[in-house]
Amino acid sequence: MKDMIGYCGLDCEKCDAYLATVNNDQALREKTAKQWAALNNAPILPEHINCEGCRTGGVKTVYCDHLCEIRRCALKKAVASCGSCPDLKKCRTVETIFSNHPDALKNLRG
Repeated sequence: MKDMIGYCGLDCEKCDAYLATVNNDQALREKTAKQWAALNNAPILPEHINCEGCRTGGVKTVYCDHLCEIRRCALKKAVASCGSCPDLKKCRTVETIFSNHPDALKNLRG
């Protein structure tokens, strides 16, 4: 599994927060903040849109760093990703990701 696959199997390299960060793209930060604020009915500002990937060191969005239940669970269980978790098949937390992004499970399997 490549390093930029998140704990849940999503590809961080395709995330707008990651792309805005690695490309220092202020216009993408602004666009993403506006979209995410509307989707989440939350005050998300462009300066919140900075992330270097959830399984890597470095900066993360507030959501990924502090609120993502999947990431918190994986860190607590000390697993490399949900793909190596013995509870994956019965996990309700990550199943939403798989139902909305079928490639996430494929990414976890390699």
